Amino acid sequence: MELTGLETAVLSEKLAAGEVSAVEVMKATLGRIEQVNGSVNAIVSLRAEKDLLKEAEAADAAKPEGWLHGIPIAIKDLADAAGLPTSQGSPLFADVAAARDSTVTARLRAAGAIVIGKTNTPEFGLGSHTFNPVHGATRNPYDTTRSAGGSSGGAAAALACGMLTVADGSDMMGSLRNPAAWNNVYGMRPSWGLVPGDPDGDLYLHPLSTNGPMARTPRDLAALLDVMAGPDAGRPLGRIADPARPGIDDAPEGLRGAWLGDWDGALPFEDGVLETCKAALPQMRKIGWSIEDIGAPFDADALWRSWTTLRSFSVANTLGEIYDDPLQREKLKPSARWEAERGRALSGVEIQAASLTRSDWYRCAASLFERFDVLIAPSAQVWPFPVEDEYPVRIAGREMDTYHRWMEVVIPASLIGLPVVAIPVGFGRQGLPMGAQLIGRPGSDAWLLRAAQAWHAATGWPQKRPAMV
Repeated sequence: MELTGLETAVLSEKLAAGEVSAVEVMKATLGRIEQVNGSVNAIVSLRAEKDLLKEAEAADAAKPEGWLHGIPIAIKDLADAAGLPTSQGSPLFADVAAARDSTVTARLRAAGAIVIGKTNTPEFGLGSHTFNPVHGATRNPYDTTRSAGGSSGGAAAALACGMLTVADGSDMMGSLRNPAAWNNVYGMRPSWGLVPGDPDGDLYLHPLSTNGPMARTPRDLAALLDVMAGPDAGRPLGRIADPARPGIDDAPEGLRGAWLGDWDGALPFEDGVLETCKAALPQMRKIGWSIEDIGAPFDADALWRSWTTLRSFSVANTLGEIYDDPLQREKLKPSARWEAERGRALSGVEIQAASLTRSDWYRCAASLFERFDVLIAPSAQVWPFPVEDEYPVRIAGREMDTYHRWMEVVIPASLIGLPVVAIPVGFGRQGLPMGAQLIGRPGSDAWLLRAAQAWHAATGWPQKRPAMV
C-alpha cells in the first residue's frame, strides 16, 4: 500500500516531479482494488484495466493539467461520469450509461483525475446505509459484518482501504459525515452554494443537499474542495470562497468551540458513542481550543418537523417522474415511496411553516457564532450496525419512528446549509471508529479546514488502518 497509502497531495507532488508515473499509480490502485474490494464492495462499475492503463500512459506523456493529474478517482454513483452507468443503486437505471459528466465530475477530469469507476451508494442516496439491489451492500473495513454508512459509504470505505486517496461525495442528511465517522476518514459538507450541483430541474426550492470532498487528511479535503468549488453559470445562488489549500497549516488561534452533546437529552445515543466523542474534548483543549458545553440552543422537535417536511418535499420533487409511473413506482424501495408520498401530500402552508422554523434556527445559529467559532457534535448516534439490517429501529430503548430518525444529530447543519468537517475522534470498545462534526459559520470553509488540519496533526486517527490494510 505504499503508493495508495500516501496523501494525495504527496502523490501529486511525486507525479509532478517524475518520481513516480501515472501508470505505476494506476497499477497500484488496481492491485489494491483486486486485493480488498471483494471484502467491502466499495468500488462498482470498474472500467477495464487495459483502458485505464492506456489513460495513465497518456497522462504520463501529457503536460500536467492540474493538481489531480494522473490520480485515479471513482465517482459516487449518484453523479454522472460519461460512459459509465449512473445506477443510483436502482434497477431502473442499472444499465443506463451517462452521456456526459456531471459538473463536479467534469471539474475533477479537468484537474487531471482519471475516472476508474463508481463508488457504491444506497438506492437514490436515501438512508445512511449503503446497500441496493444493483450492487449489493458496502461493508465496513474495520468489521466487514457491519455497515460502512452512507450515502457516501462506498467512497469512505474505499478511502479507508487505500483503494482511493481522495473521493467525491454528497450530503443531504449526513452522507459525507456518517460514513466518514464509521470509516475513520474525513468528510466535508461545504457551505451550501459553494460546490454547484447540475443545472437540471428546479434550481431554487431545495437547498438541502450539496456535493463535497472526502479524504484521509484535511489537507487533501482542502485541495479537492478547491477543484470542486466555484460558481457555475447554469446555477443561481452560487457562493465564492477563498481557496482552502493555501494556508492549510495555519492553525486558528484561540478557537472557541461550543459542545452540543445530546441536545439536552433530546437525541438518544448508543452506549459509548457520546463518551467517545466527549473524550476528544480534552484533546481539543490541549491544542489550544476553548470548549464550552452549551446544551440545546433550539427546540429539537421543531428542527425535526422542519427538516422532515422540507426533505420529503425535496425527495418528492426528485422522484416525481418515477413515482408517477406505476410500473416504476413499484420498483422503488419502501422508504423512497414513503418520502415521495409524504412530500406529495404536503400543503403550501406546511412547507412555509417549515421554512419559517428553518429561518428561526438560522437566526439562532447566527447569534451563537457571535460567541463561538465552531459548534461541535457527534457525527452519528450509533456504531456501525449489522450490514444485514436496513436501519436501527431503536437507540438506547427509544423507538425510531422513521427510517432516518437515527441520524437526527446531523440535521442542524444540513437544515441551514452550514459548512461541516467530520473528523475522526477514535474507537469504541469493540474497535469501531467514531467521528465528530466541526460546524462553522456560513462561508468559513477554508478556516474550518485549517482547524481540522490542526486536529489531524495532533491526533492522526486515520493512520490506524483497518486490519485488511
